[in-house]
Order: sequence, then structure tokens, then C-alpha cells
Amino acid sequence: MIYLDNAATSRMKPPCVAEAVTAALTSYGNCGRGVHDDALSAARTVFGVRRTLAEWFDAPGAERVVFTPNSTIALNIAVSGLLDAGDHVISTDLEHNSVLRPLYRLREQGGAVDFVPADRAGRLDYTAFERLLRPNTRAVVCTHASNLTGDLVDVSRVGDFCRRNGLLFLLDASQTAGVFPIRMREQHIDVVCFTGHKGLLGPQGTGGLCIGEGVEIRPFAVGGSGVQSALEHQPREYPTRLEAGTLNSHGIAGLGAALDYIEQRGMDAIRAHETALARRFYEAVRAIPNVTVYGDHEATRRAAIVALNIGELDSGAVSDELAERFGIATRPGAHCAPRLHRALGTTEQGAVRFSWSCFNTEAETDAAAEAVRILAEEAR
Repeated sequence: MIYLDNAATSRMKPPCVAEAVTAALTSYGNCGRGVHDDALSAARTVFGVRRTLAEWFDAPGAERVVFTPNSTIALNIAVSGLLDAGDHVISTDLEHNSVLRPLYRLREQGGAVDFVPADRAGRLDYTAFERLLRPNTRAVVCTHASNLTGDLVDVSRVGDFCRRNGLLFLLDASQTAGVFPIRMREQHIDVVCFTGHKGLLGPQGTGGLCIGEGVEIRPFAVGGSGVQSALEHQPREYPTRLEAGTLNSHGIAGLGAALDYIEQRGMDAIRAHETALARRFYEAVRAIPNVTVYGDHEATRRAAIVALNIGELDSGAVSDELAERFGIATRPGAHCAPRLHRALGTTEQGAVRFSWSCFNTEAETDAAAEAVRILAEEAR
């Protein structure tokens, strides 16, 4: 199979990831729940991965890296733990439901939300940030890159807007962590929410938050922490404050191995490889009659994603044909991004999303473009 669904999850992992998970499964105890060797081995690994992620994202310290099962839980923790009834939030039309639904729930609880609009090409109107600002605006919550089109948000520009207006900046880095550099202090980001199983090349069931200096998040869940067990409330200190229950130390070990692989190969080299393949595909399909490609492909920096449709064909039918006839894995449908589909005019049809990782090749990319050409010709 030619796997081009990496925006959903990176299927190909570095061999060291599986090796690290297997080693952890056969040797680790419960992190933070004992002083015997097996528990301490787990604790050392978990701390080491915290420290690496803090360095990558320029977080204030390892203790301000909190692990969760995925970015959806991380975003729920951040939104529910920082925002209240009466607060106003600015977000964008590019968002995934992992941002939208926590914000809609906040609105049901008495908060308010406005969205920076996207045009038919998926481009944001950045002047809208200023227009949407209210006296009670508390935060901006937005994605770093659209999971549908691959278009990047200008994080530095948004961060400057937040700094000037005293707002919190919560960033969903689900599609960019491990591929694009993120510098919390330089870009004025207060919370980065990430998942481990996409660009970070780690196992599913890993993710987390990196929390800036002075940002105090209320616990989303409370329970066992392994420390301060006599307290009736969750311990106040990070990361324990937001990590109730047993951590996925096996998965975190695999994530740590993936981080080592990315460091050895080089994030810039990985990004250049993925971007070149996505561009190669785009150039091959954009002029095919009956094919519509979405997003701003004139931008110099974008995630390795190309979304398209063939005529009026249902995106699910096209994706199924790609899988069954050509052995190509893609993602059709709504992609949990209803506002952007509305902006693009694809709410009913959806779109077929192709997305690359550092393990894809030019030959696979060319085969996918040829499959699109054949299906478009047949559709005419």
C-alpha cells in the first residue's frame, strides 16, 4: 500500500520506536509509584522525554511538559482550565473539532467565541483579529496548520497580537509538531498542545501540553498522583497537577525514541523532504481537467497536505477507489473541520486529502498523481 494519510497518523515509524515500546513493556514499572529499579527506569525515561520536548518547544522547563493521550485531551485541558463563563475567545475557520467543540461548550457555559474567517482558498483575514477584539477577550485558540488544506497560520503574527493585547495564546500543533519549529517564548505562545503519533512519529496514545511561565491551568481530572497522597485536592505543582492516574510510560518511551530519530535526521531535512513531495504532487494534479485543489499553494511554507476533488464525485467514493484499485490510502470526507469546508464550499462533497511523511517517496507520489489523472479522465 502507498500510505498517504499521515495527517491522520504516521503509519511508518522509525524501527527504534517499536523497539523502545517493546523494551518498556517488558521492563518498566509504574512511573512515580515506587523506588525500585523498574519504577525508577520508567520515571527516568518519562523525565528525559519531558526535558527534550521542553527544549524543542522552548518551554520554561521539563516540569511544564504535561503528558496526555492525544492533542484533543490536551486542548480540552487547556480550554476548560483557563477560560470561564464571561470570557471571549478568538479562533479561526481553520480549526479541527478538537478546538471547536471545547469552544462551543464554553459558549454554552456562558462564554463567547468569534472566528477569523477564511476565504474560498482557505486564507485567513488577519485584519479580523483586531476587529473581533472585545474588552472581555481572554484568549486566542487556533491551529498552527489546517489539517484539511495544510495552510499554515502565521503564529508569530498571532503571538504579537496576543502580546500587545494581553491575551493568552493557545496553539494546536497537531499537524506541525516534529516538522516545524515552535518557539514558545519567541512567538509569545502560552500553551502548545501536541500529539505524538503524527509528525513526531511516536505511538498513538501519546501527546501533551507545554505550558508557559505564569500560566496556571485548573486540573481537568483529579485522582492518584503518586505524591502528596494525603491531600484532598490534586497537587498544585506541574506536571502532577494535570496528570491524574498512571502515565503511558510505554508509549512515552516510544515517543522518546522518535524524538531521537528526528534529531538525528534533522527536522529541517524532514520538512524539506515532505514539502517537496507534496509540491511534486500538486504540480502534477493541479492542471488535470476536472480536478479542483484546495488551499493556498502559493504560500512558501505549508504542511505536506494536498486536498482535492474530482468533478462532482463524492470524496468517499474517490478515496475508496484509490484504495481498492490503486492501493493508495487517503482520507475523504469532512476531516473534523466543518467551518473550513463551509468556507471552501465542500460541505456536502467533502474532499480527498493526501498527506506525506518523511518515509514517502517520489515514486509513490507519482503513482498517486497518475491515479488521480486516471480517475479524473474516467469521470469525464
